[in-house]
Amino acid sequence: MSEVKIIKADLTDMIKIPGGKFLMGSENFYPEESPVHEVTVDGFYMDKYLVTNEEYEKFVNETGYVTVAERPLDPGEYPSVDPELLVPGALVFQKAKGPVNLYDYHNWWAWVPGTSWKHPKGPESSLSGKEKYPVVHIAFEDAEAYTKWIGKELPTEAEWEFAARGGLDGKNFIWGDEDVQFSKPQANTWQGEFPYQNLLIDEYEGTSPVGEFAPNGYGLFDMAGNVWEWTNDWYVLNLDERADEFKSCCTPAVNPRVDNPGGSFDECQPQVKIPRKVVKGGSHLCAPNYCLRYRPAARQPQMIDTGMSHIGFRCIVRK
Repeated sequence: MSEVKIIKADLTDMIKIPGGKFLMGSENFYPEESPVHEVTVDGFYMDKYLVTNEEYEKFVNETGYVTVAERPLDPGEYPSVDPELLVPGALVFQKAKGPVNLYDYHNWWAWVPGTSWKHPKGPESSLSGKEKYPVVHIAFEDAEAYTKWIGKELPTEAEWEFAARGGLDGKNFIWGDEDVQFSKPQANTWQGEFPYQNLLIDEYEGTSPVGEFAPNGYGLFDMAGNVWEWTNDWYVLNLDERADEFKSCCTPAVNPRVDNPGGSFDECQPQVKIPRKVVKGGSHLCAPNYCLRYRPAARQPQMIDTGMSHIGFRCIVRK
């Protein structure tokens, strides 16, 4: 890999987010979104669009960067996995043929060797015609490497949620309280019974080009659906119930961030020792019957070493 030359941040195609107070979280949907609490964030600039394939390709061409999905895997780090499976690749969504057990993600995710950001659906796929689509299969360090190169940063969870709300404080969705995805889609999500029936009311089966749907109140595109977005915060299940445990890592409600991975491991899988960051915004795979998370308060943990076919990112500049 060649030496990474840092570019001075260009504010072109970035939106100035004013900052201010807002009610972060929700008590209407999933427990990890509660409690609702008042948060203040300073102003910053945020990318109007998700980082695209052509933008990430420029970064790779100029730096020689190799993403996590393209690197050989160390058998010592995965003792319970068949060594023959430890080849570069990534998880790709596979549409089911009918109803399946929604508690088993193996019914729609498959490890596909040779998959990466430049081969998003497997080794035979390419980015031809997908230049303006969001880059995917990006692990956390892949996103962070890009942001450092371009002179920007990843947002905190609070900054991302404040920007996503677009001034509509306390609303369920970035456009208001009503879910209109089955009548007049405002984002790229899954309409139908996940993971086998997609009615395509929004006209997209997978990801969509950035900027295809109306922007939010701040002029930001794709803050709901399309792809999940990395934030810089370590995942905490519930700040209220576990306040004592995370007191040392969580600053007060002014520009809050969780910058200690101590509690971010998967409680349901104690054998998994890889900490997790917060991703926000939902994706084209979110459906009301499974993952109603195309909302600003929605949040999800993501292991930092894993990119997937529905995870991307955008950048901010703090000024």
